[in-house]
Amino acid sequence: MRIFAFFPLVGLLAFTPAATTLVATAQAGSFTINQHGKAVGTASFNFKATPEGYDSTSLVRVAMQGLDYSLSKTEMLSSANALQHVQLSAIVNGSAVSVTGAPDSAQFLINISASGKSSTTRLAEHTGAVFLADFDPGALETLLAMAVTQNNRDLWAIIPKQAGSIEPVQLATYADQEGTLDGKPIPVHHLIATIAGGTTDLFSGPENQLLQAELPQLGFALVRKGFVLKPPAKPMAPLGE
Repeated sequence: MRIFAFFPLVGLLAFTPAATTLVATAQAGSFTINQHGKAVGTASFNFKATPEGYDSTSLVRVAMQGLDYSLSKTEMLSSANALQHVQLSAIVNGSAVSVTGAPDSAQFLINISASGKSSTTRLAEHTGAVFLADFDPGALETLLAMAVTQNNRDLWAIIPKQAGSIEPVQLATYADQEGTLDGKPIPVHHLIATIAGGTTDLFSGPENQLLQAELPQLGFALVRKGFVLKPPAKPMAPLGE
């Protein structure tokens, strides 16, 4: 069964791990999922501190022509934001998908079940790996936090496409933009993430909180409720180029 991918960050269906202590600055968030400016779904995340680190949850719901999609993801993270365990359940146009993953013997073990078939794959383990899921704002929040502590380097995406894979993430920093959050002005940082040739624009606030993510090729946007981005006057080049 094919699982739809709307953010190039993910491939087919994607998923994510931990973040740094920066996650605590944005413990929860609610988002609208739009396509070409029309609302087609909602998404949310929540991070909760535990004695061992963090518990993370994400919920996604999309209902549009050709796609009826729901997702529920839970993660356990260490105090250093290393992924200890992830469990994801999704329904795509009536077909159930389940994914579990955890470190195992210096590798990352991922189990995928879809369309009555199951697969188990061992992936190379990286401390900067992010387990990304389609339309998952918690995953993108984690990626932003990891980018700060990793200085935008050695970032990886665990992608449960087919039997599962892990791909490097390249981040380019663009000039800051402007926006409003709940009617108040807010500075906006702009990054573009590239995975396997696909790009996603990421916009974040001064505390590294995810404000908006855009997939220009397909016209999708994930927008934090209450946030309005001021459009750039013209396409922008990466800083330092």
